[in-house]
Amino acid sequence: MTRTPANPRPLPRPAEIDLDEQGRIQVPGTRVPVPAPRVREHLERHLRIPAWASDIYVYVHGWQTAPGTAAQTAARLLRHALDLRSARPGLYPGVTAGYRPWCVVVRWPSSSLPSLRGYRRIRDRAHAMSAQGAGQAPYVLAHLLGYLDDRRANPAHPSVLANRAGQYLHLVGHSFGGRFLCEAVQRAAERPPRPPVLGWSTPRDPRQPFTVDSMLVFQMAAPRDAFLRHFPRLFPSGETLGAPLRGPLVLTHSRWDRATGFWHLRAEGAPGIGHSGAGAAPVPPYPTRLLPTNAVYPQQALDHRIVNVDAGWLYRGGRLTRLAPAGAHSDFQRAESAHLLLTLAERSR
Repeated sequence: MTRTPANPRPLPRPAEIDLDEQGRIQVPGTRVPVPAPRVREHLERHLRIPAWASDIYVYVHGWQTAPGTAAQTAARLLRHALDLRSARPGLYPGVTAGYRPWCVVVRWPSSSLPSLRGYRRIRDRAHAMSAQGAGQAPYVLAHLLGYLDDRRANPAHPSVLANRAGQYLHLVGHSFGGRFLCEAVQRAAERPPRPPVLGWSTPRDPRQPFTVDSMLVFQMAAPRDAFLRHFPRLFPSGETLGAPLRGPLVLTHSRWDRATGFWHLRAEGAPGIGHSGAGAAPVPPYPTRLLPTNAVYPQQALDHRIVNVDAGWLYRGGRLTRLAPAGAHSDFQRAESAHLLLTLAERSR
């Protein structure tokens, strides 16, 4: 059991962005959608990146998440990460200069009846919110990533690195939220005639303008071959430069996840990533295991384009009931999950 510091540093409340059923960003406190041409202006007016932040997180929740619960989940993960760094600093040498996380939580209407019909309804809604030419979620999130990337202190700049003042950008998703993030990062990678929406850096290899430092998706609600069928441009190939993802795409899975096992199997004819991990993909997924908080992840276990993390030994869920039929689908709110999240932040340095 990880020791909790006697006087933990207060964690600022996450910033929140609300999307409607068409994926449009809403004016805070209203149901009024922001017109697409004014998304950038809206973000500049309502979203300020604190100068003290070392790590910026964008968290997108999944199925059956109430709006108020989304921010609590993100805050709990980051609180665990701060506690781990304070209790065992030697396990995270890369963040000895400071780890001050700040989070933007993206909320969307994900509630439904806890049934196959309800799962299909939210699956179809998530698809509609991201559908090309109709849903605006990838457009809005790509602009959000571009805005955050443009306004953060650039950790790739030599003088910034020397001063330890860089701000790192991490993506964290759960369930269908992982699909939104993959769509957004893929959309951000597109080239003209669609105008680019991400503020590109100038890396040593101009073919790889990566700007996102790590991406972690818990129990992703998507087919196992989604990276071939739905997100083929996330990774570089002979035809595309790939998405601006500098670090690995890390995916947890557990055979006790009934939402992406039992329900996904009946809705789509096969279990999903959250149950069995990513399958066929443009790059080979690397299999590893979720580690306890006192174990260090070997670099070789995480330094891959796609990493399948088997969390079945821990993500098991509670007793199944009619009101809680998803099994381990939301059983990721644990210190071990924060250990993985903090490790990815540390390795991004």
